[in-house]
Amino acid sequence: MKFSESLKKNIDFQKVYCEGKSYANRYLVMYVLQNGTERNRIGISVSKKVGNSIIRHRVKRLIKEAYRLHEDMFNSGLDIVVIARVSAKEISFWEAESALLHLGGLHHISKNK
Repeated sequence: MKFSESLKKNIDFQKVYCEGKSYANRYLVMYVLQNGTERNRIGISVSKKVGNSIIRHRVKRLIKEAYRLHEDMFNSGLDIVVIARVSAKEISFWEAESALLHLGGLHHISKNK
């Protein structure tokens, strides 16, 4: 069962950046904003500073999969933007998962924390 959609439009990302609250750790930065619906929307941004397209896509897949596996732990009705830092270039899946759950705990959007 899929609980979330993707943020795709630049205006949606900009709204979350301007009005949302952010926390960061070593690998990721997470912005969160209430969206007034029952579904979460997630957007993942990986800059060219992180690496070439192969590395950027790998980091994006790792973050997306970590979120997908723990999707039911997050509160609903949120727009979430996750930005990968340059240090995420060599990240493993377990580190991505841990970083994502850590930020969820900081934002108090995890149901199990």
